[in-house]
Amino acid sequence: MIAALGLLVGVVVGLILKPDVPIGWEPYLPIAVVAALDAVFGALRAYLDGIFDDRVFVISFVSNVTIAAAIVYLGDQLGVGGQLSTGVIVVLGIRIFSNVAAIRRHLFHA
Repeated sequence: MIAALGLLVGVVVGLILKPDVPIGWEPYLPIAVVAALDAVFGALRAYLDGIFDDRVFVISFVSNVTIAAAIVYLGDQLGVGGQLSTGVIVVLGIRIFSNVAAIRRHLFHA
C-alpha cells in the first residue's frame, strides 16, 4: 500500500512541477514508464492473490526499468533502437494485460 501511495504522490508531484527530461533520456522514458507499470500491476495481482512481498516488488520495479532501458540503449548503440523499443513495449504490454485480466478475474469473478 505504501508503494501505491508513493507512486500516486510521485505522479502528482510530477504533474505539478512538470520537470524537464534531458534530451538524451527521452527515448528511455516511455520504456521506463511501461516497465514500472508492469511491476505495479504485478504487485497488485500478487497482493490480491495474497503473496505480495515488498522486497520482491522493489527488486522487480528496479530490475524491470533497468533491463528495459538497457535493452533500448543496446538497440540505440546497434542502430536498431526503435525495433527493440517496440519489442520491449510489446512484451511488457502483454504482461500488463495478463496481470490486469487476472486482477479483473479476482475482483469480479469473471
